[in-house]
Amino acid sequence: MSLLFRFSSVLWVLLIAVAGSTTLTSCGSEQGSSAVAEKVGGLFSSVPLGPQPLLDSTYIINTLRAEPAFKPHLATARRFYRERGFKLAWFKDHEPVEQVETLQQIIAKAQDEGLNPKEYQVKDLKKMLAEFEQAKSDSAKRNALEQQIDVALTGTYMKWGSDYYRGIANPRDNKNTAWQVKPNKIKLNKALLTFLGERKSRYNYYEFAPLHPEYDNLKKALAAYREQERAGGWPVLPASLKLRPGQSSPAVAALHRRLLGDAGSPQPAAAPTAVPVSQREGGTPSTPAAPADALYGPELVQAVKAFQQDAGLRPDGIVGGETLQALNVPIGTRIDQLILNMERWRWLPKKFEPDYLLVNIPEYTLHVVEDNKEVMKMPVIVGKVLNETPIFSDKLEYVVLAPYWNVPFSIIEKELRGKLVANPNYLDRLDMEVVKGWGAKATPIDPSSVDWANVTRENFKYTLRRRPGPKNDLGDVKFIFPNSNDIYLHDTPHDELFSQTNRSFSHGCVRVKEPIKLATYLLRKKAGWDQQTILDTISRRREKYITLKEKLPVYLVYFTAWADADGHPHFRKDIYGHDKKLAREYFN
Repeated sequence: MSLLFRFSSVLWVLLIAVAGSTTLTSCGSEQGSSAVAEKVGGLFSSVPLGPQPLLDSTYIINTLRAEPAFKPHLATARRFYRERGFKLAWFKDHEPVEQVETLQQIIAKAQDEGLNPKEYQVKDLKKMLAEFEQAKSDSAKRNALEQQIDVALTGTYMKWGSDYYRGIANPRDNKNTAWQVKPNKIKLNKALLTFLGERKSRYNYYEFAPLHPEYDNLKKALAAYREQERAGGWPVLPASLKLRPGQSSPAVAALHRRLLGDAGSPQPAAAPTAVPVSQREGGTPSTPAAPADALYGPELVQAVKAFQQDAGLRPDGIVGGETLQALNVPIGTRIDQLILNMERWRWLPKKFEPDYLLVNIPEYTLHVVEDNKEVMKMPVIVGKVLNETPIFSDKLEYVVLAPYWNVPFSIIEKELRGKLVANPNYLDRLDMEVVKGWGAKATPIDPSSVDWANVTRENFKYTLRRRPGPKNDLGDVKFIFPNSNDIYLHDTPHDELFSQTNRSFSHGCVRVKEPIKLATYLLRKKAGWDQQTILDTISRRREKYITLKEKLPVYLVYFTAWADADGHPHFRKDIYGHDKKLAREYFN
């Protein structure tokens, strides 16, 4: 019996059954006939009407080029369709797959990511899908709509995915030349396959989960700050306020609301004088008055100290100066700061190595990560505004004990030339020497043989260096990750600078507070190099290069905001103005 005959027999049996059941209930009425027609129509409409339509390269190119928002993603979209033989991605058996709704839901919540949902509503997908539902009985129109919707969805995904995973601003364009960390190399055509359930990946592309937990922490902080903004934000404290623990001030109530969420019950000073709320906070005279003098007591002092620590300030509990400025930063500004730093996490590689060093420049801190866990951190000193520490990544290769310091020509030109013209032997006071050649083959020359008055960067064929010892600007140790910026980590003889909260004092390199501790850690896998051996080698004042057993990735980054796992935020000053530049591009 042929397959066609079997199908026809089954179909007629079903039709008779439908008609029969209708006859029993309607007794041959016109209503029964109508019901039969409706059920028969529904039966036929459930049968697939022809094969799924295909796309072609020309159609994809023309469709995406027509939309400026999709055009930058043309090459990736073409690759995506070419690798799947130009089959539709968002339809199966002439029905939209579940990821169509998922993508629309994700875009609707784009603001949670610091993104603008309107940027991804390039096509009215709801309208297009409604038209598709109405056109199902017209196979030609239905197929055409499937093609249009499929490419529109792919273009939308590429636009969203690029912004979400790679960032809105290009960190390597002319506006962001300071950021030279190796980029996120995500392949959106592969990510889309994962999102559609057609490919497995170690990354959660299928649910748009953040690539880094630090991004997710900032997202939690953003949600909390937006909720606080909707509730009215926080009060502004008087610009002239200067408040020490144990003192009294009418501003204590506002300070309490700023840090602890409500006016609270601060301890009043002796014989307080009531001041109408209308005079203090813009309230109405009918509002019950609070004490004019309120004591700045222990609970609030602790809250201020915690705030100061979160802002990278000295936790002395004194309200004024930098602390007052930080307290009065508008909540909208802090929200923007969180968003900008979420953007920076999109620029980073999608996964760090298990072991690495990370210097966060605005935080003035070095983080040592081993097996994906922080095992050590220490304060650092970074470049001053005129000598910014560059933002880049490389690999640490050498630990140098008792290093020479090669004096940059800029210092020779700006600070030493005049003194050396008058007296070339001035170098002896500085424990410096002029040498010809490099490394172990370098040989000292007489400084009086150099025409210091006429030396230039081009004709100065020597090296001016400071010998190892207590006066050396690099201290006892330097850590080299060879790079074109000539930036490295090193010790410093000026330990007193680490007591400052704002530590941008260097000419660009990064000074570490505990160099011996860091050297001991880095050489822990190198036989014969324990802490005592390191100290003995330094004491000989002879430069010693030690090659690391394994090169260690180093990231010099710039984050002015980050958050704990519970979404509790920390903020730092935009010391180089990178936030301001990025904000102009990001928020347009």
